[in-house]
Amino acid sequence: MRVVVQNDKFRAWLHRVALRSGLAVLACAAVVSGCSAPGTDSGSGGAPGRQPGRGGPDRSTDPRARLAAEHERLAAAARRWNLDQVPLTPPAPPAVKPRITPRDGFEVDGQQEENLPPVFTTVPTRQKVVFLTIDDGDNKDPDFLRMMSDLKVPYSAFLSNYLVKNDYGYFRRMQSEGHTLNNHTLTHPYLPGLSYEEQKDEICGMQAVMKKQFGRAPTVFRPPYGDYNGDTLRAARSCGIKYAPIWDEEVFVDHWEYRDDDRSLHPGDIVLTHFRGRNDWNGTMVDDMRRFLNKVTREGYAVARLEDYL
Repeated sequence: MRVVVQNDKFRAWLHRVALRSGLAVLACAAVVSGCSAPGTDSGSGGAPGRQPGRGGPDRSTDPRARLAAEHERLAAAARRWNLDQVPLTPPAPPAVKPRITPRDGFEVDGQQEENLPPVFTTVPTRQKVVFLTIDDGDNKDPDFLRMMSDLKVPYSAFLSNYLVKNDYGYFRRMQSEGHTLNNHTLTHPYLPGLSYEEQKDEICGMQAVMKKQFGRAPTVFRPPYGDYNGDTLRAARSCGIKYAPIWDEEVFVDHWEYRDDDRSLHPGDIVLTHFRGRNDWNGTMVDDMRRFLNKVTREGYAVARLEDYL
């Protein structure tokens, strides 16, 4: 039959080649058993933790190699964005969330009895972490998104609709990268100057926008300027808000400001900055983040995600 003739010719040719190379036995075995060609999976495994034919560690399975590779990547990103050091990696989120209470002196009448959202500036923790929060949404710098994605630095954005409505997509990208979007009212008014119903419209109205544009209504809200009264917190509670964090420090592109007299960072502090650029500052959001990250890293703090502690 034609198939037999072709196989006989192939067998004879391979036998001659094998004899010339001193591998006659292997050639015969290959023909008989149908062994795999070089570069295919023959069912035999290489040394554990090594890539076949390469001799280096298989980074897909070796945890130490993966960590080393990620550190190399972060070091390259830190150089690319002109940071002094690689930002520190935050610890895992706490298994038991800390109990959040209002900062002393920041309570309102009926705070405890009505179970109103607490206003706080620091999360109770002994871990050397701080929380980056960014307000309003005016400046939409694509370099900022790339920087924070490269460096894997978490942050929480507090959005006002009148500033974000011209580009919801920018904030959807932010959300897709794991950052949290929270409520900062529709129009950023001075809330204590409004009636209860007007405050409720501002807060609940933004909840509706957040649900429509980003898929969920948040449970975290920051009053504009950090100003509020009892009606603010009652309105916020009625809109589904559970927490009302403000801040302990604020970072600008060229300086820091502090709420406390010791003018220093503390474990669990909430740091505020804004979506601003050269129209408002002598620099960009990238410059602002460089100042922030250099300071917190130099002082031994990692940046953690606020909502992981709530």
